[in-house]
Amino acid sequence: MRFSKLWSLFAILVVAFGVMLAGIQPANAAQSKPAKPVSPKPGATAPAAPQLSSARLRFGAVTNGGPLSTSEITEVANLAGEVPSIELYYKDFAQPIPIAELNAVRSRGALSLVTWEPWTWGGAPVNQPAYSLDRVTAGDFDAHITQWGNGLRDWGYPVMLRFAHEMNGNWYPWAEGVNGNEAGDYVAAWRHVHDVVAATGATNVQWVWAPNVPYWGSTPLSGLYPGSAYVDIVGLDGYNWGTSQSWSVWTSPQDLFGQGLSELRTLAPGKQILITETASSELGGSKADWNTVLVSYLNAQPDVTGFVWFHLNKEVDWRINSSPASASALAAALAARR
Repeated sequence: MRFSKLWSLFAILVVAFGVMLAGIQPANAAQSKPAKPVSPKPGATAPAAPQLSSARLRFGAVTNGGPLSTSEITEVANLAGEVPSIELYYKDFAQPIPIAELNAVRSRGALSLVTWEPWTWGGAPVNQPAYSLDRVTAGDFDAHITQWGNGLRDWGYPVMLRFAHEMNGNWYPWAEGVNGNEAGDYVAAWRHVHDVVAATGATNVQWVWAPNVPYWGSTPLSGLYPGSAYVDIVGLDGYNWGTSQSWSVWTSPQDLFGQGLSELRTLAPGKQILITETASSELGGSKADWNTVLVSYLNAQPDVTGFVWFHLNKEVDWRINSSPASASALAAALAARR
């Protein structure tokens, strides 16, 4: 037993001495033998960066940070498998023309869809008497409108201007029936703003008239359409809220947009149509399936030229990547429609 213990002690000392010697290395030992570079496998290539698509049905997006948040636009492009060819963003009546945003969008080869809202952010959500429609028509904001017209004219490149959207609802101060607005006021205000901008010579502006999808109790579109001479593109905003709200149910793309598309075609025959805002909740059904059906359904409509995804986590998580399945399905649907 004693010899066995001595032998064990000797073995431990030998191991410890070996470890000590292994640890005594020059400070730059790691650098003295650089790792052998790993050669790529024959035929392997790095994944291609997302590009703009040439598909007839254009894909667009709106993000929280807008066009100046390059990282958010890059995220959307990576999720969708293509660079958005339409970028939607918002400006109120207190903000100057967004030249920096216009240039950022153009640098990516995309087209700006500027939502121009006749109110001020941070005010009351509906009651802003200073921005009632009759004040717009009376010319109270002509200096500001002219400034925008001059700026857009001087900028010189194509831009889509979506003025006072979702006017058939009751949640904005430019809707009829709220904020002191009466029947006929919306069309009068739209035509006035259009004419003031047109007088500056801003022929590069395309006017986008975009109601919300009609719903029970919404203002009829027939009394809100300014006329073909005042509108270049008709749009439609629609969301599948699923069961995220007490009043909402899961709604297919066909049921969501069918009636609105039919009404737009009646009101504005021959005009191109854009789905100017859309997205789906995850609650109440399969968002992945909804995304697939949405792209297929819209792609089958010859007069629908694009759609804009609302990539924000707002009332619910509307983002493309609210789940991995949602993101994968949208990318696959977009790739299939090319």
